[in-house]
Amino acid sequence: MAREKTDSMNVKKTAAETKPVEEKAPDAVSPVSASKEAVAATEKTAAEKKKAAPAAKKAEPAKEAAPAEKKAEPAKEAAPAAKKTEPAKEAAPAEKKAEPVQEAAPAEEKAKPAKKTAAAKKAEPAKKTAAAKKAEPAKKTAAAKKAEPAQKAAATKKKTASAAKQKEAAPVTEEKSAPVVVKAAPVNETMNLPRRSVAFIGSECHPFVKTGGLGDVMYALPRELARLNCDVRVILPRYACIPQEYQNKMIYRGEFYMDLGKTGRSYYVGIMEYIWDGVVYDFIDNEEFFSWGNPYTNLVDDIPKYCFFSKAALAALNYMDWIPDVVHCHDWQAALVPVYLRTLFKDSPVGRAKSVITIHNLRFQGVYNIPTIQYWSGLPDEVFGMGALKQDWVEGNMLKGGLAYADRITTVSGTYAWEIQTSEYGERLEDHLRYHSGKLRGIVNGIDYGMWNPETDPALAENYGLGNVLDHKMANKLALQKELGLEQDTGKFVIGLISRLTNQKGLDLVNAIIPQVLDGNTQVVVLGTGDKQYENAFRAYEEAYKGTFSACIQYDEGRAHRIYAGADALLVPSRFEPCGLTQLNAMHYGTLPIVRETGGLKDTVEPYNEFNGEGNGFTFDRYEAGLLLDAINRAKSLYFNNRYHWDEVVQRDMAKDVSWEKSARQYKDLYLELTQW
Repeated sequence: MAREKTDSMNVKKTAAETKPVEEKAPDAVSPVSASKEAVAATEKTAAEKKKAAPAAKKAEPAKEAAPAEKKAEPAKEAAPAAKKTEPAKEAAPAEKKAEPVQEAAPAEEKAKPAKKTAAAKKAEPAKKTAAAKKAEPAKKTAAAKKAEPAQKAAATKKKTASAAKQKEAAPVTEEKSAPVVVKAAPVNETMNLPRRSVAFIGSECHPFVKTGGLGDVMYALPRELARLNCDVRVILPRYACIPQEYQNKMIYRGEFYMDLGKTGRSYYVGIMEYIWDGVVYDFIDNEEFFSWGNPYTNLVDDIPKYCFFSKAALAALNYMDWIPDVVHCHDWQAALVPVYLRTLFKDSPVGRAKSVITIHNLRFQGVYNIPTIQYWSGLPDEVFGMGALKQDWVEGNMLKGGLAYADRITTVSGTYAWEIQTSEYGERLEDHLRYHSGKLRGIVNGIDYGMWNPETDPALAENYGLGNVLDHKMANKLALQKELGLEQDTGKFVIGLISRLTNQKGLDLVNAIIPQVLDGNTQVVVLGTGDKQYENAFRAYEEAYKGTFSACIQYDEGRAHRIYAGADALLVPSRFEPCGLTQLNAMHYGTLPIVRETGGLKDTVEPYNEFNGEGNGFTFDRYEAGLLLDAINRAKSLYFNNRYHWDEVVQRDMAKDVSWEKSARQYKDLYLELTQW
């Protein structure tokens, strides 16, 4: 009450200052809305600040009161906004203005009597203060009607109407101001990160073309880097097999002709562009090289194709005048990029860029005879020495050359980075990799939560998350059993296997133990294509164990999602595995992985410890069928005998962060390490 009386006395005291208040009113809005109009009004009335300051104290609560009577919520949000923006005025009175608003906000929460708040009472004596005229939002609120004086001069009405327009904008700005304040911290954090430009160069990328994990990395990692304030372009071949829906959306960016190797010809290089989710995709167009139905055919055709692609990608960056800080290339198909960068392109604009090469699978290296690679690449003789492309004195190894010339080498897990320096996993490059170990890093892949999310996945029978996985996962098991013709029983232990059917994936071990695994309480589901011996073996098991074993010799993306959701465990018994994504998908869907301790499988799956309950899956070390069977039996024992602890591990796996965010930050740090300025 003391405050109210004091305020009313101040109103009478400053009645003679009505005119300055009217001119100052837009300035009184600025601490709340921080709008450009208010800043402009402040500049206009700079000479009148001293006179307007006392009246502005009263004008502020009056203006807050009008929208408060209509909507209490914006006024509550406006109070912190006013408090935060006041320092911009650098005036002591501005800080005092926020005080009545802060007191009014709690009153408005209780708010039946919006008219009884201190701010509302100040709005009532509209005849005594012209600031109240400014509070009227052009007859849109009841408060404005009460505040409107009956005896207004024509000139005053015009001024009030002009002020009312500004005031009408103020509540809109106030309503938006609170969310902006809340979100400002993370947005500023991202935008304040050092910015780097990165060109990704590789042979495949989801959803345009994908044959394996490389396609997932080329899709997900650039998108995550874009969120970390990187400027990212992805450069790909424009294969004829890219779906027409994407071909139709590509925009022509230009064309030029480029010489290639010792062919004596100039080759057409077209650039088609597609922008999606903050990432620019540039497709190198040439029908002579990329009109095949599949991205990979045979080395006779692939060597010329990827010599052309590596050189054309760098030439396209120069042509578009988009010079990245870092060129990040992937696998042997783009391995000549670092070699070109330090030789034929070293004096061109793109020659300033640093280079990173990532090994996704060391088994594939692009090895062919030196004369052929030299003919198509046109690279100088010095790059075909033993320290670079030459291997075994007569062969040229494109990946080996890229490793020698790149500024940094990465691979897709820490364990695999160590393994490839040994004779068992080095694929004849272990000595070369040990020599370059100082620039070798291991960064584990992640998965894209937009594609792999059980809470929103449209392929599932029932969606679920961490909070309700135990209630809804069984429904997905029943749906999967029905879809595949298995006995529908939630009590069965369902094991999934989603893989290319090759020796690398440990399928010889699986093939050897299937009869022991199918004990009457277990079902097995296989999805994939590959070597005929495994395709035929799994079809034979399906015929012999009807209702218990299912062999889906195909690749069906939707069915893969349903297996992740409906199975209890997933097998990944690989002979070697650089990273592996299937075990990450499985964990995110609440399906426990059974893996061999190699590469990224070892880095991402901790063996379950029955004594302290720690761990998130089941593992075995040596590549033996008996050890795989033992790991499966340990999983079954926990499932059937101690379901409480099994469910604990399910929830632990779902809570584990296996997204790309952490990995992308490690790549960003690597780029910053390379480009310190």
